[in-house]
Amino acid sequence: MGFPKNFLWGGATAANQCEGAYQVGGRGLANVDVIPAGKDRFPVMLGHKKMLAPNGAHRYPAMQGIDLYHHYKEDIALFGEMGLRCYRMSIAWTRIFPNGDEPEPNEEGLAFYEDLFRECLKYHIEPLVTITHFDCPIHLIEQYGGWKNPKLIEFYKRLVTVLFTRFKGLVHYWLTFNEINMILHLPFMGAGLVFEPGENETQTKYLAAHHELIASAWATKIAHEIDPENKVGCMLAAGMTYPYSCNPEDVWKGMDKDRESYFFIDVQSRGYYPSYAQKFFQRENIQLELSPEDQRVMRESTVDFISLSYYSSRCASADPSIDTTAGNAFATVRNPYLKTSEWGWQIDPLGLRITLNSLYDRYQKPLFIVENGYVEDDYRISYLREHIRAMKDAIELDGVELLGYTTWGPIDLVSASTGEMNKRYGFIYVDLDDEGNGTLRRTKKKSFDWYKKVIASNGENLD
Repeated sequence: MGFPKNFLWGGATAANQCEGAYQVGGRGLANVDVIPAGKDRFPVMLGHKKMLAPNGAHRYPAMQGIDLYHHYKEDIALFGEMGLRCYRMSIAWTRIFPNGDEPEPNEEGLAFYEDLFRECLKYHIEPLVTITHFDCPIHLIEQYGGWKNPKLIEFYKRLVTVLFTRFKGLVHYWLTFNEINMILHLPFMGAGLVFEPGENETQTKYLAAHHELIASAWATKIAHEIDPENKVGCMLAAGMTYPYSCNPEDVWKGMDKDRESYFFIDVQSRGYYPSYAQKFFQRENIQLELSPEDQRVMRESTVDFISLSYYSSRCASADPSIDTTAGNAFATVRNPYLKTSEWGWQIDPLGLRITLNSLYDRYQKPLFIVENGYVEDDYRISYLREHIRAMKDAIELDGVELLGYTTWGPIDLVSASTGEMNKRYGFIYVDLDDEGNGTLRRTKKKSFDWYKKVIASNGENLD
């Protein structure tokens, strides 16, 4: 049987990691612009170090990115040559509303994205657009406190109404929030949260998540009203959590860690908070207001599909002394059965099949893998090959409904976690180093032709 005939093979980027041109075209300043490279990066992303404006003591990689803003025609032509059927990218909120709360949008920003979408369609590439990929206008953080303030729901509704109206017929696939569960792990990057001394961080994070979930439901409703052809998905930083052993305490720990992320998708897919989440809120004394109208919209406007990033599985133990390793912003217990990359991420292709089955069994909605990738070219080919085989097994042998697969990323870009260029995820090399020096010249890598063959054969030729 193989992959469906209309399977959407593609690549994925984020505006804050590739666009650059942060002061061009009327764009405002966003949280992702002021996350520095170096030792202060994680304290800022965690919301523990306040940095709402650039300073001369730090370098800010997102401000330059790979300058896709001025290179998008060249880049999309290369994507077309590779045969991409889908390009997952994101909107920079501050290109549309520079401060986030203006009554009218910035036409120059809208025109840029319209041109970009038309360029994609010229090469028969379907845009898959993330509305908010770790992107919050600085003004909304300074004036309102970021997503901890319910006023952001109205600003987000204004944003999505403009997007769905302007790009009707150009874009049919939308994601509301990138890796929405990342708000619990990197809250400034995920939702513009800066914590004050003594603030209850758990309560603040779940309050902000609540506001994003309401906004996501409204976006889904508005999308369907403006264009019934629109398909709206949620997005999860996924990876099944295995128990470290068959000790029931480890099994419970793994289940509990998975629920920490699943609860977001439970709400977006089912339209209400699951019982275990409600009990957690009671224990933590977290008060979440939900108006009758918002409750109705949340129940009636669930997502059409579930998208996910997958880089590795995770592992959990009740024993705090067990060794841990790095992950996609998730420290995890080291799984002794898996190999580890130079970045500390463990490699588990079968874990992708397990994760897909877990999500499909839980929600019974179509899935879309919108991030999966690896650094260094020869290892990348091997990594992607094994993950594509796992996807194929999930479709053929397990009956999982999978819409598409967009690798991270089709072109080298700035790493979200470290701010570096040298992870080199792309099929296309960009001449830019970790210090922001280089010609920005684009060059095809060996994996470019390999992925081109994979797409042309609809996943059959993986050699």
